[in-house]
Amino acid sequence: MNCPLETRENAQLLLDYCTRKLEPESVATLERHIAICGACREFARSQRAVWEALDAWQTAPVSADFDSRLYRRIEGQVSWWDVLLRPFRPPFSTATMWRSLPAAAAACLLLMAGVLLEHRAVAPAPAPNDMAQVDSVQPEQVERTLDAMEMLNEFSHHVRTDSPDSKL
Repeated sequence: MNCPLETRENAQLLLDYCTRKLEPESVATLERHIAICGACREFARSQRAVWEALDAWQTAPVSADFDSRLYRRIEGQVSWWDVLLRPFRPPFSTATMWRSLPAAAAACLLLMAGVLLEHRAVAPAPAPNDMAQVDSVQPEQVERTLDAMEMLNEFSHHVRTDSPDSKL
């Protein structure tokens, strides 16, 4: 016989042996193996100790009003879902809600009117003319502006070349 602890298929045999659910011929075969195998012998001994402790265990007597106290406690408990949704529930009943519905609708209408009046529609900006406006410029103005630009350019060039910090 293969060791039941080494194969998963035969592991149930040891448990059935300890709970006395095996047939007599299987019990005889397993007892011969247990006599040889120390691991199976230790497993069977520990399982027997567990089953004997469970058989010897005495439960405490239950009081006469246990059921009624249990049912009251169950009714008093609130599910986690109710606790989670409690802040979002209205603090009043359905009848109160129907009486306050017209007032809530009027408040919503006033709020919407306020928002619409606050954000009045802005008239669209006029489209720019396709033609650009050109100011009339006198030729003398253009000539003076060009002379001034040329003079600034020469001045800038002299400042750069005369400067000791110049890197050019």
